[in-house]
Formats: sequence, structure tokens, C-alpha cells
Amino acid sequence: MSAYVIGHLQEAASHPEIADYIERITATFTPYGGRFLVHGAQHEVKEGSWPGHVVVIGFPSLAEAQAWWDSSAYQEIAPLRSRHIKGDIILVPGVPEDYDPTTTARALREALPAE
Repeated sequence: MSAYVIGHLQEAASHPEIADYIERITATFTPYGGRFLVHGAQHEVKEGSWPGHVVVIGFPSLAEAQAWWDSSAYQEIAPLRSRHIKGDIILVPGVPEDYDPTTTARALREALPAE
């Protein structure tokens, strides 16, 4: 099952280390099957507010996403970003191809208190 690293990055300070990070990051996730799905794109806010930028990196599995995050190659360059860009980053598993949201809805209904 696929997995995703999602970054909501805000308040980016212009700095040469950011360019270094961007130049080097692909080489850190490629060995784990990672690839950019969203990077540097403008987004359109439909509800609420979403300041900053979105980055999404897809991986074949959550184990590979976690292995990339924990890798010495990524940890070596991570400070180049974190020193200059504030934000939140999550790792999240995708859903299987046969995912049916009505199953989730049914479980929610069954958990509701009886009227």
C-alpha cells in the first residue's frame, strides 16, 4: 500500500541552504522508491486557510517512507531546510485500491449512541 510524506511549509526564509536542500533531496528518496507528487505548485484554498506551500512525496509503502525519513542521507540534509523553513511534516499511509468509504461510514453509524 502506498504512503505519502506531506509537508505544509510556511515562512520560508530565502537562503542558499534551501537551494542546496532542494538540489540534494531527490537523491535521498529515490533509493526508497520515492518521487515528488507535489512540489512548488500554487494551491487554491477552498475552505479555511492554508498559508505557505504543500509538498507531497509518494512512496511504495509506509516502511519505505519511514526508512527514507530515518536514513542518514536525509537526516544529513534535513537541517538545511529546518533552519530556514517552518512547517509541519507527516507520514501517512494511503488506502488500498479496493478501499470503500461506505465501510467507514457504516462503522461510524454503528458506533453512534442509540436514540
